[in-house]
Amino acid sequence: MKSYLSNFDYVERKAMKITSTELVELLQAGKAQLIDIRFKEEFSAWHMGGSINIPLNELPDRLDEIDKNKTIVTACPHKDRAILGRIFLTLNGYQAKYLVDGLMGMADLLRGDKAKHFVEKTGIVN
Repeated sequence: MKSYLSNFDYVERKAMKITSTELVELLQAGKAQLIDIRFKEEFSAWHMGGSINIPLNELPDRLDEIDKNKTIVTACPHKDRAILGRIFLTLNGYQAKYLVDGLMGMADLLRGDKAKHFVEKTGIVN
């Protein structure tokens, strides 16, 4: 952690973030994995198709469910837990980003025809 913080710069600040538009492109190309780090109850109430639920407090014990060959994107509605999850994953060797506009931004992006196109392109249904 000390090394990560000591070396934190503008390049890392930019690299840690991803927008919903960029994430959708990576998901459609099969190059990203979306981790919804909200509590199970929150995920059950509503979630984005294609995401897997690994609550932040379970993340250290569930790393085997995460694909190290993809860009890992952590997400929650308001970014607070997503940022913590992203730092944890980065410190454990994953190429990770957090969804800068949160799940609410992604939900806003994927409405109507955009949602239909996303599902058709990715084959994601859940």
